[in-house]
Amino acid sequence: MDEGIVTRQPEGRRTWYAIAPPHRDRVTALLSLADQRPSAPPDLDRVVGDLLVRFHGTLTREKVRRVVSDAHTRLSESTPHHLLASRTATFAIERIEASLKNRLHRDPDVTVLFVCVQNAGRSQIAASVLRRLAGPHIRVHTAGSAPADDVRSSIITVLDEVGLSLDGEFPKPLTTEVLEAADIVVTMGCGDICVPRIGATHLDWDIPDPAGLSLTELRTIRNDIDLRVRDLLPRLKKGESLAVHSAL
Repeated sequence: MDEGIVTRQPEGRRTWYAIAPPHRDRVTALLSLADQRPSAPPDLDRVVGDLLVRFHGTLTREKVRRVVSDAHTRLSESTPHHLLASRTATFAIERIEASLKNRLHRDPDVTVLFVCVQNAGRSQIAASVLRRLAGPHIRVHTAGSAPADDVRSSIITVLDEVGLSLDGEFPKPLTTEVLEAADIVVTMGCGDICVPRIGATHLDWDIPDPAGLSLTELRTIRNDIDLRVRDLLPRLKKGESLAVHSAL
């Protein structure tokens, strides 16, 4: 309690103890480690084979293997071991689809990329809102300049309060394929690493870092992001140029 990790609240003859809001995410992450069980090494050959079926005729086995191997390497430092294989496959699919953007006829009209530091808060909120509202003609990606190991439980809580979910999203590092495929890049405190390609629209939203904030403060951030996404959405659907807008 001296370090402020636990709060003490007397109530009559009883005293209630709780984890202080700024430390809940870290404590939850530490406790979750105890629930993990050793698992077999990721079957990357199976992942490669499945992706060759999915992208039949578009990529060689060696190209797919390189993407899968690189995705595995990039995620291995930050991803819980029991989720590494599934997240490697998802991350590789996203990168391949981004690299084939102009060759996949089913590709949506507009691709939006949300980038923040840990890809565990602001960008996930923005993506959840846009996916709910956008429909099939807008593809949504997220990334982080220094991705965390998972989305904060408090972020999941404030999303669920308004009927939103992560839809299988998880923190991912920013890659060249995804950045170059984006028509619109929205950054939120990630610095110079998030420079979009020439011709893409870049919006920079000044939104506080949610790390360590209370649920009340997170709801304010969620509502702020929600309003910004709703303001952006009509222009995406109309195909209007956003080049004149440097920030919202």
